[in-house]
Amino acid sequence: MGRAAFTGRLLPGGESIGTIGAEIGPLILSQTRNTFAFLALLLILGVRRGWGSLAMPRRDAWKLLLLGVLGLSASNFFYYLAIQRTSVAMAIMLQYTAPVWVLVYLTVRGRQKPTFQQVAGVALAMAGIVLLIDLFGAGRFRLDQVGVAAGIASAFAFAFYNIGAHGILKRYDRWIVILYVTGSATLFWLVVNPPWKIAAAGHSGIEWAFMAVFAVVSALAPFALYAAGLEHLEPHRAMIGACMEPVFSIALAAAALGELVRPFQLAGVVVVLAAIVAVEWPSRKRISAEAVIEPIE
Repeated sequence: MGRAAFTGRLLPGGESIGTIGAEIGPLILSQTRNTFAFLALLLILGVRRGWGSLAMPRRDAWKLLLLGVLGLSASNFFYYLAIQRTSVAMAIMLQYTAPVWVLVYLTVRGRQKPTFQQVAGVALAMAGIVLLIDLFGAGRFRLDQVGVAAGIASAFAFAFYNIGAHGILKRYDRWIVILYVTGSATLFWLVVNPPWKIAAAGHSGIEWAFMAVFAVVSALAPFALYAAGLEHLEPHRAMIGACMEPVFSIALAAAALGELVRPFQLAGVVVVLAAIVAVEWPSRKRISAEAVIEPIE
């Protein structure tokens, strides 16, 4: 949906997003996604649980504010920028290397001793990235450097979010954490892109409807389904299941938008997915204690 908005694809009524109003770019898409998701979640949790249950100590609230800005906001913006400048396949596979960077961080900090399969996973991830971006290719195919850099930046922000949220998720319900993170992201975007600038942009009613639906489909629904999956699965198994997201995204982009993946890129996709599984799947002799990668896209 994001790629369709960026490229001005036709809507069911025959109109094109981006030609009937203001252009929808990574900034406004990230901002409205976080804002609509936060407002909807605030209303749902406040009504169902009581407004008093949403309170959090100031110390942890500040941590979640940081996670919302440097984690969620940065990951969203750079991810959508990568989609705009490259392709769905490129953006999502670069971001899905986040578990690799989490493992590298934990290893460097001495908080985890990697297993052989995880080291192999890191090596596979590097090989997959080389295939994805055609690093040593000498042919005509050249990727947008800004888009590739944005994809890698989104992976780092994604990893930061998961490392930072790991301890807080042990003390608070995940929905409260998501509420505060999306709330802090909402405040951040209001500073970067205040309401009067949004009003001056002149987005049409159908564009606002699109962005509202986008927030539900890309944020609230996935969060709810993933949380439901965690009630029946171990965290690492839930994450492995979530690895089907890139597969479906790439297939949908090919079918709906005509974004075909080149053979060597397809090989890179397979290699990166294998790397994620190797990094996330715990060995039989240990219980996984590393940060659990929570989907935020």
